[in-house]
Amino acid sequence: MTSRLVEVNGVHLNVEEREASGTQRGTLVLLHGFTGSAAGWGEHLDTFAAAGQRVIALDMLGHGQSDAPADPARYAIERCSEDILAALARLGVREGEATLLGYSMGGRIALYTAFSGFFHALILESASPGLAGEAERAARRASDAALADRIERDGIAPFVAYWEGLPLFASQRALPEERRAALRNQRLRNNPVGLANSLRGVGTGSQPALHSQLSELTLPTLLIAGALDTKYCDIAREMAEQLPDVRLHIVADAGHTVHFEQPAQFDQLVLAFCLEQ
Repeated sequence: MTSRLVEVNGVHLNVEEREASGTQRGTLVLLHGFTGSAAGWGEHLDTFAAAGQRVIALDMLGHGQSDAPADPARYAIERCSEDILAALARLGVREGEATLLGYSMGGRIALYTAFSGFFHALILESASPGLAGEAERAARRASDAALADRIERDGIAPFVAYWEGLPLFASQRALPEERRAALRNQRLRNNPVGLANSLRGVGTGSQPALHSQLSELTLPTLLIAGALDTKYCDIAREMAEQLPDVRLHIVADAGHTVHFEQPAQFDQLVLAFCLEQ
């Protein structure tokens, strides 16, 4: 188990690594969601490594132990993609040998980065190709900017309380309190400037719409969504209609954060897909 800072493009990204147990069967790169971190994947990292995957989990810019620049433009999805590819090059990962897995915000970044041609497979959990209409994107940018201002004004603790109360995460309230407390503590360790600028720079409204390009993404893709998260189930089904080589799994009794709410089933889906490649 290794945690280290990697310097790329003038910033430092924190990386959590696990070496594969026994014979290495692949390399799995993980991108967390907004307010998350590489460490937030928890036991998933060990499970994937035990199954023969070299595991590389990144703290996205502004999250965890990675840098939190003051310029929101530095968080743009194009810059995120460049940072990911540069970090993997520094870690000795070669083109065509890694599967990229992204959750929510990390899923949006993963989808964008998959068009680079560097990866040989893609896994998206509760992700989207962005917002199709410019008016909708503009409204979301305004909403994200207001939320970013709120984080900087009120601080991390009030924001995390607000974030956990969103309907998007309502299904998590059925989980044991100790698990929810661990997730809350991980969120509280984030930098308020980093979270605010992440919203401004790589929020859903700032992401280019990728709907029309999905048919060009030929690498094998696994889509995972929780059945209780009807919005993202619909998005996943729409994406599945456009992607040329796709598998879609709707996980029962799970909401937006499938890996947190149904961890065993999530691991099974991810590893089965990885071993197919």
